[in-house]
Amino acid sequence: MSGQPPGVRRVAETGLRPDDVAAYAAGERTVSVVLSDADLEPVRRAQRDLESAREKGSVYGLTTGVGALRHLTVEEPVAAVEVGEPAHRDSHALRLWRSHAGGIGPVLDDGLARATMLVRLHQLLRGGSGAGPDLVVGLARALDVGAVPTLASYGGVGTGDLTVLAQLGLTLAGELPWRRGGIEPVTISDSDALPFMSSNALTVAVGSVAVSGLARLARAAEQVAALSHLALRGSVEAYDPRVHAGKDDPHAAGVAARMRAMLDGGDASSRVQDPFGLRALPQVHASIEETLGRAELALTSEIGAAAENPLAVDGVVLHHGQFLTQRLAVTLDAVRAAAVPVLTLSTARLGSLFDPQLTGLAPFLAAGPIGSSGLMVTEYVAADVLARARGLAGPVTSSRTLVSLGLEEHASHSTQSAWSTHALLDLIPDVLACELLAAVRCLRMLPERRITTACRALFDRADAALPDVRQDHVLGPELVVAADLVRSL
Repeated sequence: MSGQPPGVRRVAETGLRPDDVAAYAAGERTVSVVLSDADLEPVRRAQRDLESAREKGSVYGLTTGVGALRHLTVEEPVAAVEVGEPAHRDSHALRLWRSHAGGIGPVLDDGLARATMLVRLHQLLRGGSGAGPDLVVGLARALDVGAVPTLASYGGVGTGDLTVLAQLGLTLAGELPWRRGGIEPVTISDSDALPFMSSNALTVAVGSVAVSGLARLARAAEQVAALSHLALRGSVEAYDPRVHAGKDDPHAAGVAARMRAMLDGGDASSRVQDPFGLRALPQVHASIEETLGRAELALTSEIGAAAENPLAVDGVVLHHGQFLTQRLAVTLDAVRAAAVPVLTLSTARLGSLFDPQLTGLAPFLAAGPIGSSGLMVTEYVAADVLARARGLAGPVTSSRTLVSLGLEEHASHSTQSAWSTHALLDLIPDVLACELLAAVRCLRMLPERRITTACRALFDRADAALPDVRQDHVLGPELVVAADLVRSL
């Protein structure tokens, strides 16, 4: 597109990725939502396919009810619904949105609300839904002006974020108020309702933000671990390329290579073997590297999916199960399962930093009168947060859900998996903050171990941000600063 700023992608382009969605949720205008007439041609084609199919016979959700009501023929709707015209206020399209906009629970923040809108717009432009161009243009316009709807989050089970998207549809139609900004009500076609709702856009947006954030935190954990390695005078033998040449595990080899780069010149250990918190780091961190990669692929597939049911294509509509996001649920479950051992290893290093046999310092890096507690309480804080993370790590895919009179007898629960994964973004920095605080204090007390390596830059940042108070004092504010520092890495 002429005049497109460098580094900004067009929403109509294929290949939008989780990082793009996460950046958009964070307020970065990394994706342009301005549409050209050519961008809408797939939308028009799908709408024609849907109309053609209706002329030939029954179309689920358009000429019939939905779910267990699929065998009921609905009353013939009017050709179009113009918001504000009372004669059209009881159309099948609006009735369907109203009946499904029953979500409750926490309201999405601005970032997730707009990321959901972005994902749904990108999917609609693939041209499989049959939703009309007026609705698509209205959605793009709302994004372009920064409008934010009020979307209550409960109601999805990984078979379509029906409640959230029904709320969004009614907001575009002018029946629900915008929370911020807004546009003129959109003209709703009678064929818009189910095609617009038939998506897991919210689940994908939440998962994208979670996976993008966890990828950054995984690298942050390596940097914090490198500081602990210096403080404990660990050996780099565990990261030696000859060790990792002996097993076909490219993710572990990649972690080891990054650790070597951060610790180049830092091998001063006299121990025969280091604690697992240092020695087994490549193997533990490799798992989250691998699972995050798989989750990114699953999310990318969903972001760009024309998975509406029914799918309007080649002049017909096809009924299918592409809306069931089982792959996404499984991969996000795996991400959480892999994240917990990373935190377990962090708490193990925290314990090592408090061990006089490993540091030569007082227990818990205490200073002052005998009996001072030092950083003892950070172990309790880290253990508490770790337990909360473990509580989120259980798989959601092992459960079963029956809805709609038993017609829909399976759900992926990718929605719950995405939210549980997203919750880790608040927990992981707090565990790493405890380790960072301890590593910095240890290096302050043993300045000879602050040798020049690539990870020294993190020590310098933390040293400047954290007060150097070694007598027993309230540690909470410092842990907050340390957690914010972890998030910024």
